[in-house]
Amino acid sequence: MVKAYLRYEAASSFGVIVSPDCNITYDNSGKHLLAAALEKLGVWHVRQGVCTKTLAPSPSSSTRGPSLAVTAIASSPSSLVACGYADGAVRIWDIEKGTCETTLNGHKSAVTVLRYNKLGSVLASGSQDCDIILWDVIGEAGLFRLQGHRNQVTDLLFLDSGKKLVSSSKDKFLRVWDLETQHCVQIVSGHHSEIWSIDVDPDERYLVTGSADPELRFYSVNNSLSDKKSGVEKIESDIDNGTAPVPNKWEILKFFGDIPRKTKKRVSMVRFNKPGNLLACLESGNTVEFFDVLDESESRRKAKKRIKRKEKKAVKGKTETTENGNPNVEVQESSEFLVTVSDVFQSREQLLKTIKKTICSIAFCPITQKGARPTLALSLGDSSLRMYLIGDMSKPTAAIELQGHRSDVRSVTLSSDNTLLLSTCSDAVKIWNPSTGSCLRTIASDYGVCAIFAPGNKYAIVGTKKGKLEIVDVLSGTCLDTVEAHGGSVQSIVATPDGFVTGSADKDVKFWEYQTTQKPDEAVKHLTVSPVRNLKMNDDVVAVAVSPEGKHIAVALMDCTMKVFFLDSLKFFLTLYGHKLPVLCMDISTDGDLIVSGSGDKNIKIWGLDFGDCHKSLFAHDDNVEAVKFVKNTHYFFTAGRDRKVKYWDADKFELLLTLEGHHSAVLCLALSNRGDFLLTGSNDRSIRRWDRTEEPFFIEEEREKRLEELIEYGMENDSEKYLSKEEVPEEGAVALTGKKTEETVNAADSIMEALDMAEEERKRIAQNEEKSKGRVADFRPNILMLGLSPSDYVLKSVSSVHTNDLEQALLALPFSDSLRILSCCKDWVAFRDKVELVGRIVTILLPIHHNQLTSTVSARPIVTLLKDILHARVKECKDTIGFNLAAMDHLKQLMAAKSDAPFRDAKRKLLEIRTQYSQKAEAGRRTKDEKRKKKKQKKIDDGHVWS
Repeated sequence: MVKAYLRYEAASSFGVIVSPDCNITYDNSGKHLLAAALEKLGVWHVRQGVCTKTLAPSPSSSTRGPSLAVTAIASSPSSLVACGYADGAVRIWDIEKGTCETTLNGHKSAVTVLRYNKLGSVLASGSQDCDIILWDVIGEAGLFRLQGHRNQVTDLLFLDSGKKLVSSSKDKFLRVWDLETQHCVQIVSGHHSEIWSIDVDPDERYLVTGSADPELRFYSVNNSLSDKKSGVEKIESDIDNGTAPVPNKWEILKFFGDIPRKTKKRVSMVRFNKPGNLLACLESGNTVEFFDVLDESESRRKAKKRIKRKEKKAVKGKTETTENGNPNVEVQESSEFLVTVSDVFQSREQLLKTIKKTICSIAFCPITQKGARPTLALSLGDSSLRMYLIGDMSKPTAAIELQGHRSDVRSVTLSSDNTLLLSTCSDAVKIWNPSTGSCLRTIASDYGVCAIFAPGNKYAIVGTKKGKLEIVDVLSGTCLDTVEAHGGSVQSIVATPDGFVTGSADKDVKFWEYQTTQKPDEAVKHLTVSPVRNLKMNDDVVAVAVSPEGKHIAVALMDCTMKVFFLDSLKFFLTLYGHKLPVLCMDISTDGDLIVSGSGDKNIKIWGLDFGDCHKSLFAHDDNVEAVKFVKNTHYFFTAGRDRKVKYWDADKFELLLTLEGHHSAVLCLALSNRGDFLLTGSNDRSIRRWDRTEEPFFIEEEREKRLEELIEYGMENDSEKYLSKEEVPEEGAVALTGKKTEETVNAADSIMEALDMAEEERKRIAQNEEKSKGRVADFRPNILMLGLSPSDYVLKSVSSVHTNDLEQALLALPFSDSLRILSCCKDWVAFRDKVELVGRIVTILLPIHHNQLTSTVSARPIVTLLKDILHARVKECKDTIGFNLAAMDHLKQLMAAKSDAPFRDAKRKLLEIRTQYSQKAEAGRRTKDEKRKKKKQKKIDDGHVWS
């Protein structure tokens, strides 16, 4: 009989607040901060400091952990949030509902940047595959792909009410795309290194770029929106000759100037705040530099002062007659190029710096109360979030850091009743609830390498890299005592029936017992430990294992051997050798018959403890084997490796049972529950993952076949990409289709072809039945698989079931004969008013693809001619209906406004606008009076001088 095993599946993950490889952003309300935590998107309430929602792809799709890492986030004006992933997918989430609205597949590699337009109806995505894709968020489909960059796209932004798109890349160029004509209209050069970030102020006057160059470059924006809002473009001219250049309508970006930065590191991100009066420049490392952005009147005033200072300096070096004659002429000449970049952007002296912590991303809060200072959120490299008020940056106003590890998880240990989990890292010991993933205690510590719970689970013993043992009180969350245990790092701690054993790099194995002590100034006794015995080894100890029945102790040494001793007498029993590199981990089965060792040579060896013979040597992982654990009362065991995988084995059959993928970096440690119903793993990605045993049985043969199929599919995908002919993209850029071939598109194409074949057979049956009956009533039985639908309606049902984003690639996979049959069905589908849009999409996709075959095929001409006549009329009817409905809704809105108090709702805002306009006019009049008064005063002073 074939043996069945129970499957383990991913249940939860915790310990990460924010990933260093992704940006952070606020939602549209400014109350929540969106931060990526590996494959999850965390929605953090800023004031409460708690994670209100966690958005992650469904567990069924999370087969490969690193490919699901979130790499880019963009927040829309509504409750929708777009997330880009390392596999090239873009998922749109509704953060209020906590659901994934749609998945958009188009990029071949990781998404690097996402940006919404102002309305939130169009989403632009850039990727490491050098392409830019425009997505219709409402229609949930791709619009077009823009190609032209020669390297990774680093940033995107919309201009001119979403009519133009600016992209930056590592190829040192900026490109301006006209989205109406789908062409690159301008290529901006001048950078000497890779461009990492760009941004534009809310009024779209200036665009700033950040690169590894020692300065920030600024460009004035020439579009219809900025022409209406600002007249600053008139100021810029050719400084060399002082004459205004001939305006070029395709010159959207014009170089305005550059400002040197205070540090020499490359720029990671540049961002304007919502009002546009502040610019933040994040530099690679731990520094944020700020620039004040002056408005038009202030910048003009500053420029005039600067010019007057220049004139005064020039006047001092001239004769008296020259001083009286020339200044007015100079003012007239310089008034044409009055404002320079230093007049608009003014660097602040104060910098935001973090000590020994890398800043990965920044985000301004979109909502700032009147008179309040803007808030800046930072994501740090130690997986924490901080919020600062601009102007008072000595300490953060809020911080989110206790819920996650600051560094790699070095060890995980479960309590005897499986209710508490203890994990160690470089600077802290954390105690978790393994069921909910909530952090219960955080205790400051040295670099913890290993740990165990003391009997009773009230205390824990932590072994550190400095050779000390820390005694931790679990209930109070404090470190009670520190014991100098070893002269080197404590590599392993294992419980024994009467205490515990420690192995260290100082070549000692020490046996310890528990004691209670009471300090003179304390009323309560607490736990302490003292050494009982010492076993001296001839090399550094890497790992220690004790058999559960307390008979043997095994010690792994740096010389690639394992030595087994009797625990009671410490007499030598066996030497196990065969590994080519040092043994990093080992464990003994519950019955004491088997010992499993994992090594740096990527192999595991299964040994018998009776004679020390090697039962089997298995190639386990693609990198070092870091941890191994037996399931209690069985010969099944788990291994964890630096190849980011956890594997489940049968030691009796020497078979691999399961491979658990989910970690994004090397897996360093694991812990099993007493009953074996769940498994916990810790990794370099700072996360702890829980894997639960399910009731679903599986068989070894089925799993082996599944793994082979995955390898074959993965190899086929790689081969298809490897041998795919890549056309050279022209310098001016190109436009291509948005989608990419996926498993879903292939299945959709298969279902459409199957529906077409079934419909064709049904038509033949109907025709044969009509011939046989010849006017008589005949009993015709339709195909039950067609669900009572006509052949045309059945094909329509199959096409309509295809996801909007997959339709393009599904139709691309169809042969010409099937495409022709779909076009012939379209003339029937146009009669359905709700299917006109679908028919229009199908026709616009198929006609360009099969244009040559359609023009040369005689039978296709009547179909195309008929569609031409029908489709235009039906689309016009739909447009008229939509226009009528919009006009009716606008009329109803006006009627409701007339009957309600709606006109008074915006009265306060309008009143404030009127007051602002009056104050601006009054200020302008006051400045004019002050200038006249100064001129009169200067004239009087000049008239009173001797030379007058």
